[in-house]
Amino acid sequence: MLTVRSRRTALAVVAAAGLFGTVVVPTAAQAADMDAKRHKTVNLQLLAINDFHGNLEPPAGSSGTIKEIDPATGKEVSTPAGGIEYLATELRKARVPADDSITVAAGDIIGASPLTSALFHDEPTIEAMDKLGLDVTSVGNHEFDEGSQELLRIQNGGCHPTDGCYEPGRKFKGANFNYLSANVTDEKSGKPLLAPYWVTKSQGVKVGFIGVTLEGTPNIVTAEGVKGLKFANEVTTINKYAAELKAKGVNSIVALIHEGGLPASGVYNYDCGAAGQGISGPIVDIAKKIDPAVGAIVTGHTHNAYACSIPDPNGVPRSVTSAASFGRLFTQIDMKLDKTTGEIVRPSVKAENHVVRRTVEKAPDLTALVDHYSKLAAPIANRPIGYIASDINGRGNNDLEKPLGDVIADAQLAGLAPADKGGAQIAFMNPGGIRSDLVYKASGAEGDGVVTYGEAFTVQPFTNMMQIKTLTGAQLIQLLQQQVSGSNAASPKVLQVSSNLHYTLDLRKTGADRVVLDSVRLNGAPVDPAAKYRVAANEFLAGGGDGFPAFAAGTDKLVGASDLDVFVDYLGAHSSAASPLQAPAQDRIKVIGPGVATD
Repeated sequence: MLTVRSRRTALAVVAAAGLFGTVVVPTAAQAADMDAKRHKTVNLQLLAINDFHGNLEPPAGSSGTIKEIDPATGKEVSTPAGGIEYLATELRKARVPADDSITVAAGDIIGASPLTSALFHDEPTIEAMDKLGLDVTSVGNHEFDEGSQELLRIQNGGCHPTDGCYEPGRKFKGANFNYLSANVTDEKSGKPLLAPYWVTKSQGVKVGFIGVTLEGTPNIVTAEGVKGLKFANEVTTINKYAAELKAKGVNSIVALIHEGGLPASGVYNYDCGAAGQGISGPIVDIAKKIDPAVGAIVTGHTHNAYACSIPDPNGVPRSVTSAASFGRLFTQIDMKLDKTTGEIVRPSVKAENHVVRRTVEKAPDLTALVDHYSKLAAPIANRPIGYIASDINGRGNNDLEKPLGDVIADAQLAGLAPADKGGAQIAFMNPGGIRSDLVYKASGAEGDGVVTYGEAFTVQPFTNMMQIKTLTGAQLIQLLQQQVSGSNAASPKVLQVSSNLHYTLDLRKTGADRVVLDSVRLNGAPVDPAAKYRVAANEFLAGGGDGFPAFAAGTDKLVGASDLDVFVDYLGAHSSAASPLQAPAQDRIKVIGPGVATD
């Protein structure tokens, strides 16, 4: 049974006057008590998630664990976490009465989702979010995976324009919660694609939420997905709408930002320090410039866990949080609202991340929803398509060259090397497109070491079409250099390469010089700058996405099968129960110097 937290404030006795008209100056504590007497406050709780990515079922492999310190041993351990049935239970347990609690998110609720949600264009996840009580979220970059019109359908409802309704007599109603896209505008009209903010009341105090996605979304989404849209600066947009909210009498303001940071530790409850010294990344600069009228900031995108304080433009600490990803954590943010000024009492804001452990009871209504859609997806999802001898990690590997990245690149080269398929001589895979691991332990009844179609889909959920382009040797070298220079200089994006390419990265150097030119070998031979090479990549990467303009400059484009199809075909052709696929040796990219984290 939930208990309403006490809002009663103890009052101190203050001596206001002395003999002969002298005034006794109150102490700081006494002054605070007098101020509290003048300014009554009410409590507000925010429960926050981000980057759920349609993970209705408990995620497998590293995607389904959270790092924490074992209190018994003091050592870092990985704890199983996540699953919508457990998340719903934890949120319902954590909530105070409805008028005191608002559930929020910072984008990427859908997109890059496992098959149980993606097969139905993420309608199951929207239904699940409604059931667990989500009120409002910013738009993330992955909400644009299927384009702006599909995002509007997700908000407003209606059957899919191509696939229609999935069950007779049942029409998708759309999200009951509010999607916000303050900095995403139509190129022609200049109007926001969706509402820029949402205002509600907590015990009579107006509370406004401004939602933005990262300005760089067009660089990490296919061109078709953001066609006709403009993405404005996060800080400029938030400050603009904060001023508009204040003009309307809304003085308690929270920003929901789909952009994030990189904490110094991967442990979920790591202390960033009072001044936020323990966190880096884009959100730090953004937070330091956002109007002080914004009382708290909820973030996402980087899939990290943190509950930090970062100074605002006046140097005053402000709460900045993120709850990792895939529903493995939620953030509880408690604060007081001043009923006189209508503002968030900044020193009262307390934020803490909580693990969504799989030891709690499942929420029955969410179990019913997951069972319903998983049964519909089962004939496709449970089909065996390959065999592995051990875990082959992608998302769960922190090396620049990932075993699963090697497998995917090899699959793309094998599928597109035939002359009638494009004649590819080399293949590249973007690390951010590897969404999970291939896990040896059975996730269902398929047996250990068996890879199902659903598991392969979770690794490669975008079904991007493959492209083969002609690049000169000089452009090929530029491509390698663009991993660590230009827009990728600060946060390198090291591509996964097929087995016939080898080179050295010297991370002690800077920019393009990090690629050791005389180390680059294709099929054992140096790359000829004047020669022409046929290069395979998914359509996002081939279009110059992730900061690789050298790809966009390629010529003689040929469109091949989808990335998922070539991956599935490769697993089927290169593994069997008697001869399962082994994890690659990770010997294609030699790295000198410190490692680099990649999103």
